[in-house]
Amino acid sequence: MQSRKHSLFEQCCNVGSGFIISLAYWQLAIVPQIDGRDMTMTLNLIVTLQFTIISVTRGYLWRRFFNRLIVNRLERL
Repeated sequence: MQSRKHSLFEQCCNVGSGFIISLAYWQLAIVPQIDGRDMTMTLNLIVTLQFTIISVTRGYLWRRFFNRLIVNRLERL
């Protein structure tokens, strides 16, 4: 089982990496697409869907990483 401290660290990694990834994705992928145009509802939905997919994937990968750390720690005991 994961300690409270470990859970907090996992969430900080998840949120911190999410901030960095979303900032980079916005600047590198979204801003060039809109190129000074107004954000339409369709474009807004597409961007939101892209961020949602990235967020779910990122959260899944962090969870798998920290679960593997716990399993490895338990196997050493």
